[in-house]
Amino acid sequence: MGAFFYLQFLDLLTTVAFLAQGVEEGNPLVRLAMSTAPHPVWGLVAVKSLAVLLGIWCGSTRRHRILSRINLFYAIIVAWNLVALILAPR
Repeated sequence: MGAFFYLQFLDLLTTVAFLAQGVEEGNPLVRLAMSTAPHPVWGLVAVKSLAVLLGIWCGSTRRHRILSRINLFYAIIVAWNLVALILAPR
């Protein structure tokens, strides 16, 4: 469960780093939340909060297999984001 929260936090940070560089959010649902919030970061935080609640639900209902798959998915996303940030032209 700890890995899930850590990966959500890293995804939040890398997304904020992309936004600071002027890159648009790729996920259309997150982009919608960001465009309807008073500030884009608040929309992102709202989506991440929902993800954390979903993770807590998965953990409390012993859906560990789903949580493991979600962790793998976010680990790939965070790794991709970090590589893109490192290789981005300055």
